[in-house]
Amino acid sequence: MVSNPVHGLPFLPGTSFKDSTKTAFHRSQTLGYRNGYAIVRRPTVGIGGDRLQFNQLSQTELDELASKAPVLTYGQPKQAPPADFVPAHVAFDKKVLKFDAYFQEDVPMSTEERYRIRQVNIYYYLEDDSMSVIEPVVENSGIPQGKLIKRQRLAKNDRGDHYHWKDLNRGINITIYGRTFRIVDCDQFTQVFLESQGIELNPPEKMVLDPYTELRKQPLRKYVTPSDFDQLKQFLTFDKQVLRFYAIWDDTDSMYGECRTYIIHYYLMDDTVEIREVHERNDGRDPFPLLMNRRRMPKVLVENAKNFPQCVLEISDQEVLEWYTAKDFIVGKSLTILGRTFFIYDCDPFTRRYYKEKFGITDLPRIDVSKQEPPPVKQELPPYNGFGLVEDSAQNCFALIPKAPKKDVMKMLVNNNKVLRYLAVLAYLLIPRRPTCEDKHWNLFRACQRQKLLESPIPEDKDRRFVFSYFLATDMISIFEPPVRNSGIIGGKYLRRTKVVKPYSTVDNPIYYGPSDFFIGAVIEVFGHRFIILDTDEYVLKYMESNAAQSSPEALASIQNHVRKREAPAPASESKQTEKDPGVQELEALIDTIQKELKDHSCKDNIREAFQIYDKEASGYVDRDMFFKICESLNVPVDDSLVKELIRMCSHGEGKINYYNFVRAFSN
Repeated sequence: MVSNPVHGLPFLPGTSFKDSTKTAFHRSQTLGYRNGYAIVRRPTVGIGGDRLQFNQLSQTELDELASKAPVLTYGQPKQAPPADFVPAHVAFDKKVLKFDAYFQEDVPMSTEERYRIRQVNIYYYLEDDSMSVIEPVVENSGIPQGKLIKRQRLAKNDRGDHYHWKDLNRGINITIYGRTFRIVDCDQFTQVFLESQGIELNPPEKMVLDPYTELRKQPLRKYVTPSDFDQLKQFLTFDKQVLRFYAIWDDTDSMYGECRTYIIHYYLMDDTVEIREVHERNDGRDPFPLLMNRRRMPKVLVENAKNFPQCVLEISDQEVLEWYTAKDFIVGKSLTILGRTFFIYDCDPFTRRYYKEKFGITDLPRIDVSKQEPPPVKQELPPYNGFGLVEDSAQNCFALIPKAPKKDVMKMLVNNNKVLRYLAVLAYLLIPRRPTCEDKHWNLFRACQRQKLLESPIPEDKDRRFVFSYFLATDMISIFEPPVRNSGIIGGKYLRRTKVVKPYSTVDNPIYYGPSDFFIGAVIEVFGHRFIILDTDEYVLKYMESNAAQSSPEALASIQNHVRKREAPAPASESKQTEKDPGVQELEALIDTIQKELKDHSCKDNIREAFQIYDKEASGYVDRDMFFKICESLNVPVDDSLVKELIRMCSHGEGKINYYNFVRAFSN
């Protein structure tokens, strides 16, 4: 056989050649018979007996060649024919995605379980994008199971979108008709399909088990070896023997709480406890004798017995680690029963004997739990605010609705329309501070009252006069200022009728001015303003003479002397004595000269006060050494010739100096 000389040339027109030496062109037999039946045989040789060239390409390469369009090196390529349309119900027929999921369901009406875990299978049908939820049926579960959601397209949101297989994955939550499902895993076909579509799957999760179902798989009953304690012997030995304790429950810390008394009975025959409430007459409570029925009281429970249904079942020995016994009830100790803390303060004689014989406790004294009444709170008046009278302000602290203070009716009837009137002027008194009766400056204050007081530093106040009216019926004072034309001051009512407190009395115990405080030369301080009494009318003298016991003899004598001097004419020789005495005229001339030359000296305001502090007897004289010390401390120019002459004229033969005339030279 001659080989083809043109082997390897492309099969194109003009390049194909026939083998001229080939003579056999027969085809091999493809039909045969076996056991009387016609069968098709695959030819083993080609036409004319030539050797067949078998295809050595793989299935993947054949598929690529089948779908590969030829690319021409020249010319316009022809568009490939469109692929055949295959509908979804044909392409995805019987192809279903399966997911394993669960959802949690609340159990509100059960004491054994609070929620339930239900396992379901979610099926997604690719042919029409529908879904269904089916719960595997569990025998004797008592729950309607099976098909929870029939096959349908499920809404994903409120806009009308539906769930697609692209929205499903492992480890996510989906909400269907208000119920949330947790997808934990899927089958192998679903995993391969989603991964082929380019979806990255989350790792699978472990299926959550139902706690109540797992609880039911445990043994129903645990057998406990019975105790060797003979309860029948205890019943026969301690029958009708009861320990009695007296206790209180203090609930005063809560709103409307109170301290209530109880009796606790402990029955020795079966170790049961009973609590009885002690009622008092007219206590306002319903007559329920028992707070707690007779029962055994657990002291320490096991950990898993906290949710034990005590409202429907009795607690057994399996739920209790320790019960209350007789040794827990001791006088003087507290114990908690049913959430209430009881304090045992006493017991009966039988209980004392039992504790002495059983436990050897002999000291069980009664504890006094009676609450003593707190001491009465002393009513302290607040500080006086200056408005109204102190008695009127104090009534607001004694009652919710204040009442007017009681008045002395007899005094008002006897002294009705009786008024004492005095004439006074404003005074300016220089004292270091407000003295008291025990103060060392009290003598100075009294001396200033007896001597001439300084006039007011305000020039407009020098000619002002005031009329004091003292009303004997109410002990009130009113002040009236007579109007003066062209004075620049509006006269009239200076102080309305009110009680005036003395300046040195306390707020808690105020002392008001009385008739004995008004006399000629008396200084009356009214709310910070000082007045000096200059004159009075004849009715005041008559009243003080008729009521001499109510006023001091000095005050009565001052008014009598003033009235006599006012009525008696002054002698003419007395008025001219000063003019005839040359020593007095010389002193007055020297004082006027010093006042003109030293009118701007800085010590003139407090020089009188300095001398009065050391003159405790108010005699008007101080020692010579003390006089020069005071002048040196006040920078008085004692080296001046005029001042030396004034000191000489004021000197006394006993080594003392009269500072009254000396001070006049340094005052206005």
